[in-house]
Amino acid sequence: MDRAPGLSVRLKLTLSYAGFLMVAGALLLGAVWLFLLRYVPDRAMLINADRLDNNGVFPVRSGLLRVFAPRAAAVMGFLLVFSLLGGWFLAGRMLAPLTRITDATRVAATGSLSHRIALEGRKDEFRELADAFDGMLARLEAHVAEQQRFAANASHELRTPLAITQTLLDVARRDGGSDHGELVERLRAVNTRAIDLTEALLLLSRADQRSFVREPVDLSLIAEEAVETLLPLAEERGLTVETAGELTPAVGSHALLLQLTTNLVHNAIVHNVAGGNVWVTTATEGERALLTVENTGEVLSPQLVATLVEPFRRGSERLHTDHAGVGLGLAIVKSIAEAHDGTLKLDPRPEGGLRVTVAF
Repeated sequence: MDRAPGLSVRLKLTLSYAGFLMVAGALLLGAVWLFLLRYVPDRAMLINADRLDNNGVFPVRSGLLRVFAPRAAAVMGFLLVFSLLGGWFLAGRMLAPLTRITDATRVAATGSLSHRIALEGRKDEFRELADAFDGMLARLEAHVAEQQRFAANASHELRTPLAITQTLLDVARRDGGSDHGELVERLRAVNTRAIDLTEALLLLSRADQRSFVREPVDLSLIAEEAVETLLPLAEERGLTVETAGELTPAVGSHALLLQLTTNLVHNAIVHNVAGGNVWVTTATEGERALLTVENTGEVLSPQLVATLVEPFRRGSERLHTDHAGVGLGLAIVKSIAEAHDGTLKLDPRPEGGLRVTVAF
C-alpha cells in the first residue's frame, strides 16, 4: 500500500519525551516563581541590613523578574537540548528490537523463511512479538516444505497414468490392425485412476480450505453407512467387520465425515491379512466424540506409522494394487479431522495392524 511520508516513530517518541520534559520543567519553574512572589514585596521596604542586596536595596518583584527570567530561559533551553538528545538516544534503544523485527519481515518477504529474529532478553511486548513472529515463520516454512513435497508427489502420481496412456496409444498406432478391446479396457482403468487421484486432490483442497457447512451429525450412523458401503469388499477378502457404539453426536460436514470414515475403513480392509478383522467403534468421552478403526495386519513399526499420514504413502510399500487407492487416504483423513478442529492418532497394534482414533 502506498502511503504518504510521515515522521518516524523514533522522532515521534523523541518529540514526546522532549515535550513532556519541557512541560515538567515549565511547571517546576512556575512553582519556583510563585514561591518567590509570595515572599518578595512589590515595593521597596526598610528592613534589616542582612536582607539588603549589594547595593543596599531590598529586592522587589520587578527586579526579581529581570534576574529570574534570563536564568529560567537558559534552564528551559538546556532542558530542550538535553531532552531532544536524550530522547533520541532512548527512543533508539527502545525501538532496536522493532528494527530487527522489521528486517526479518523484509527477509521473509523475499521468500526466505529460514531466518529467525531470536530476540534475546527478558520477556516484554517486543520479545512476545518477536517470538510469535519466529513461530509463524517456522510454521510457514514447514507448510511450504510440505506443499512442495505434495506438489512433487502429485506431479509424479499424475504423470504415471498419463505416461501409461501415451505408451498404450503409441503401441496402438503402430499396430493398427490388432484388436483394440484390451487396449480400451486398460485405458479405461488408467483413466479411472487418474480421475480418482484428481477427485482426491480436490477433496483434500476442500478440507484444507474449510469450505463446508457445519451441522449436527451422528458418528455412529456415519460409521454404519461407511461399513455398509465397503462390506462387499471386506467379504471378497474374507474379512470380518464389526461395528459398535451408541449415539455419538458431533458437529461438522456429513459428507466430509463420511469420507473420513470411509477412508479409514477402506484402509483397514485393504491393509489386512486373509481372514482378518476390522473393528469400527464410536463413543463419547466428556465433550469429545471418538471414532476408532482397528484392523489386523502386519506388525508395523512406530517409525513407519508416523509417516502414514503423509500424502502418497501406502503402508510399507508404494505398490499399486486393485484397491490400493491413490495414496491420499490418511492424508485426507488428517485434513478433514483438522478442518473439524479434531485430532488424529495412529498407534500400531502389538499383535499386528493399526489403530486409528479421531477425536472431535
